[in-house]
Amino acid sequence: MLTNGPRGTKDILPDTIGQWLYVEQKVRELCGRYGYKEIRTPIFEHTELFLRGIGETTDVVEKEMYTFNDRGGRSITLRPENTAAAVRAYLQNKLYADAELTKLFYIGSMFRYDRPQAGRLREFHQFGVEALGGDHPAIDAEIIMLAVNFLKSLGLQELELSLNSVGCPDCRPIYRKRLQEFFADKLDGLCTDCRSRYDRNPMRILDCKVDGCKKLSVGAPEITDCLCDDCRDHFEKVQALLTSAGVSFKLDPRLVRGLDYYTKTAFEVQYAPLGAQSAVAGGGRYDGLIEEIGGKPTSAVGFAVGLERVLLALEKQSLLPMHTDSMDAFVVVLGEEAQPTAFRLLAELRAAGLSASMDFAGRSMKAQMKQANKANAHFALILGEDEVRESAVMLKDMQTSEQHKIAIDEVIKKLCAEVKG
Repeated sequence: MLTNGPRGTKDILPDTIGQWLYVEQKVRELCGRYGYKEIRTPIFEHTELFLRGIGETTDVVEKEMYTFNDRGGRSITLRPENTAAAVRAYLQNKLYADAELTKLFYIGSMFRYDRPQAGRLREFHQFGVEALGGDHPAIDAEIIMLAVNFLKSLGLQELELSLNSVGCPDCRPIYRKRLQEFFADKLDGLCTDCRSRYDRNPMRILDCKVDGCKKLSVGAPEITDCLCDDCRDHFEKVQALLTSAGVSFKLDPRLVRGLDYYTKTAFEVQYAPLGAQSAVAGGGRYDGLIEEIGGKPTSAVGFAVGLERVLLALEKQSLLPMHTDSMDAFVVVLGEEAQPTAFRLLAELRAAGLSASMDFAGRSMKAQMKQANKANAHFALILGEDEVRESAVMLKDMQTSEQHKIAIDEVIKKLCAEVKG
């Protein structure tokens, strides 16, 4: 038991960490081009933040949150998503005072008690972007383009962007009433969760994954038929901006997303080869969230990308970069007498900015040379008792097998010239 991690978690080991760093580098490069600044929020927050921010009728809050009382009796929750936490940080640290539009991004672990499957773990990693303080449709379009361009920058093909508007507090009650009228004679056929959603938030029924509920929702009213003039105008402008920028999309009136804070624009990017878990990015506008949490009415829009699913997609398309660790130098030590000199040389190599290692187990020369090979060392520095007496080192190029003796005081200068040019 102690040698196995909790169900739904996964170690990221040295042989795959390069893939993660590659994706994270792409995130930081692209966000820098778009003017977004990185933020890091705590892994846990007060539970109330998510109850109010995400919505008490969502599956995330009702079924999936990791919530506990700390020793002070406070209810704490491991973050199931990061938008609410980013908004809390925006308000607490008065980031709104620095600029009219605050542009943030984050990379980090999220936690949901879900059924583990490929690309969907209980501890999972997200890259997300939030633009806080602007209501212009161009900000929605920029956010959507950032999500799509990030995925394309990794080489992913077969991406499909779905777009919808989920309305606002003015027009959504009309849609809510129409949905309730539509489902009124179908309640007995809905799952237990959807029967509960009927009164509290009937839009959640459209998001249900149960086959029976999917069938019963066929022909349900579309929210785009209920949009007020402001929401309709906003949605049309977002579409026009995306079209002008050459971004293809399809309209999906059933797309409502799984969190209650969304208003107006909602979108999702899918990668079909992933099958049932094809959504790799999703987001939208959340103009009421900042006020709900305790701030002044402030418009905002954002998205999140599931990094495990992105890596799965990259693997399917054979787009993961080949990552081979290498080392500039490996110090081969022959005999106890050479140990102090070898250790000093190792320290000097590292101080000069070279990557270097050595054997600490007193193995044979043959075993140490194998270790140097395994480490993909460019050079082996062989140091025995004779070399110590001569203040020299045997320098072997592991790629050409050429070797020659060189003064120990000169070896670092030579290696720096060879490795760094």
